[in-house]
Amino acid sequence: MVKEAQGKPLKPHWFQILLALADRDLHGLQIMEEVSERTEGAMHLWPGMLYGSLKAMAEEGLVAETSMPASEQVAGGRPRYYGITKHGRKVLIDDVRRLSNYVSAARAKNLLRRSDA
Repeated sequence: MVKEAQGKPLKPHWFQILLALADRDLHGLQIMEEVSERTEGAMHLWPGMLYGSLKAMAEEGLVAETSMPASEQVAGGRPRYYGITKHGRKVLIDDVRRLSNYVSAARAKNLLRRSDA
């Protein structure tokens, strides 16, 4: 049995934001689009929710504002880019393990087959 992850579960929209940032830095609109696509529209991060969450997540050391990639072309304004921190990645991994344990328990109860999830 895998040891239960430490800490309390992430809020669902915080989980999705961290997951969006897990492999690259993104600006707010890119985060909103990725989350919406991944959840097939089930989760929509409105700007107020997204930027309020990013502010709170930065205060907790989960994300940090980063520089705009040199390869990005901007037409007016300066989008704010965010990246996951080392602490944020650890918290995300802990939550993924916690969720994985739940899926494993569901499979053990024959609620899911490997091909269902």
